[in-house]
Amino acid sequence: MGPLLVVLLLVLIFFGVGFAIHLLWWVAVVALVVWLLGFLVRGTHSSGSRNRWYRW
Repeated sequence: MGPLLVVLLLVLIFFGVGFAIHLLWWVAVVALVVWLLGFLVRGTHSSGSRNRWYRW
């Protein structure tokens, strides 16, 4: 009974980690799209630092 519970626990842990990593990939893709849209909407000209929409 003990090894069965250990295997079940490992499966649940791997499932949770896989789901979290998959979710983080989607969050990264959404952040990239938002950054690109902000970059394109604001323009690429650099006439002063006040025209940038980010503070890098």
